[in-house]
Amino acid sequence: MQKGNINVTAQNIFPIIKKFLYSDQEIFLRELVSNAVDATTKIKTLASIGEFKGELGDLFVEIKIDKSAKTLSISDRGVGMTPEEIEKYINEVAFSGAEDFVNKYKDQAADKGIIGHFGLGFYSAFMVAKKVEIFTKSFQDGDTGSHWTCEGNPEFTLESHERDSRGTDIVLHLSDDAMEYLEDHRIRQLLNKYCKFLPVPIHFGTKEITEKNEKDEETKSVVPDVINNPSPAWTKTPTDLKDEDYKNFYRELYPMTFEEPLFHIHLNVDYPFDLTGILYFPRIKPNMDVRQNKIQLYQNQVFVTDSLEGIVPDFLTLLHGVIDSKDIPLNVSRSYLQSDAQVKKISGHITKKVSDKLEELFRQDREDFSKKWEDIKVLIEYGMLSDDKFFERAKKYALLKDTDGKYHTIDEMRALLEDQHTDKDGNLVVLYAADAEAQHSYIRKAREKGYHVIILNTPLTPHFIQKLETALDKITFTRVDSAPVEQLIVKKDDELNSALSEEQKETLKTSVEGIVEAKRFSVSIENLSENEDPVIITMPEFMRRMKEMEATGGGGFFGMANLPETYNLIWNANHPLTKKVVDEADETTRSEMIRNANDLAMLSQNLLRGEALESFIKRSFDKL
Repeated sequence: MQKGNINVTAQNIFPIIKKFLYSDQEIFLRELVSNAVDATTKIKTLASIGEFKGELGDLFVEIKIDKSAKTLSISDRGVGMTPEEIEKYINEVAFSGAEDFVNKYKDQAADKGIIGHFGLGFYSAFMVAKKVEIFTKSFQDGDTGSHWTCEGNPEFTLESHERDSRGTDIVLHLSDDAMEYLEDHRIRQLLNKYCKFLPVPIHFGTKEITEKNEKDEETKSVVPDVINNPSPAWTKTPTDLKDEDYKNFYRELYPMTFEEPLFHIHLNVDYPFDLTGILYFPRIKPNMDVRQNKIQLYQNQVFVTDSLEGIVPDFLTLLHGVIDSKDIPLNVSRSYLQSDAQVKKISGHITKKVSDKLEELFRQDREDFSKKWEDIKVLIEYGMLSDDKFFERAKKYALLKDTDGKYHTIDEMRALLEDQHTDKDGNLVVLYAADAEAQHSYIRKAREKGYHVIILNTPLTPHFIQKLETALDKITFTRVDSAPVEQLIVKKDDELNSALSEEQKETLKTSVEGIVEAKRFSVSIENLSENEDPVIITMPEFMRRMKEMEATGGGGFFGMANLPETYNLIWNANHPLTKKVVDEADETTRSEMIRNANDLAMLSQNLLRGEALESFIKRSFDKL
């Protein structure tokens, strides 16, 4: 029996491993199962190039719990290890056996599928174990087997151990604070999270199956429970998959999701970097949380993370699916993924592929694309706001819906509006509404004047229109209820005469201001068409937009979101009712007329509430 000290640069690396090296204790199972998969993949590779001529047999990784012994075991039938390899790969901490194997056989096997780069992966076992044993036998002729033991300190023992078959068993004697890993449901949870798509079958426990024989008799048998799918859809070529295969894989990824995705993108790139995966476009609700953690990141089918902020653009976190790349570093801390240059290149490529897919769908079947627009527009707007390159691509297919339900691209909308919507300064004024029902009267008046109105109703709308105004030449967006219709698009010949004198206007303004809440309403008397309402309530475009922008994040106008809403209360100087109010000699009657007219305008905009509404209703009943 050999005794010795593990060769580490630190005096005792085990407390470091246990407390600091890995951010999540549960990661130990992923590392150990991945190593077992590596060993299994290696034996297949050696057999394929003729360096192993024995029987491969049934290749799988098995996980076992022994509650009485308080152990958790991970077993494989892979290459195994000789005593010399144990010395090199186990006792020399931080030397990666997978990486060494890849380097040795890089010219002999085109696709080895070795996970690699784990280095300290084996030592993650000591995060949960007070003692670890390795029982192993190499595939190489002459090796009889070895038994390695370590109790969480630099001292180890290594002795011969008779073993019938090649492979490795890792036995973890769990620490008192890690007894949760003796529970079947906990191990199954971790295997489902980290090992669901590893390329070698993972056995955990057994299950009973029922089959029918030739005589149509049912027979029951107990078989190992394979908890993973070694050949997930993203590892196959798109030509080998049908639409139903993609839908089935989506259900496999998200078994609790009942809505089917709108469409998908199959990533399959091998140059200038390795990248595979499938991204799905879900139906995105306007109020959806953008941090859904629905894209899963893998390296060689090993789960890395589902928190991709900073790894892919924020707007793509709205998508669902899988990204897998051998070029993504599988570092134990995962912290440098966000700054890795290769990851940034992959991120940029994914963004381009998403945009290319959207443009392809738009050009191939615009009608179908338009039907899906309401379900994906939040993602498109978010992408256009956060990524300038995506903005330039998306301009071609981003759609604007008008109040007739028709969809237009940005260029089409400009061409449609150019004649009627150009103001006196040569700017194209795009009128929009956030709620077609709530702003019905304003939309009707704009349409009667020959204007078009589009619907912009996502939480990103204020930021989105600000972006369009900044990026596009001579264009401005104005909400249809931000001003009387005559003032929405000001032209050179729009000046109207007034039926009131300046003195009458000032008197009326003073009277109105004496009745309404000064902090809530800014009163003005405007020269409008006599066909316009006598009293109009609007919210200034700038004020409303800045409040909305701050409320949804950004804008730089700190504190505005908490300010009370203020409105413009506009009396139409040319309406007959206004003239009637001005001519009314009795001050009490005039005040009552002003109050009723104000209340009617407020009622039309759902601004009359509480005591004010009750008082208005009582006055109205009294007049009957």
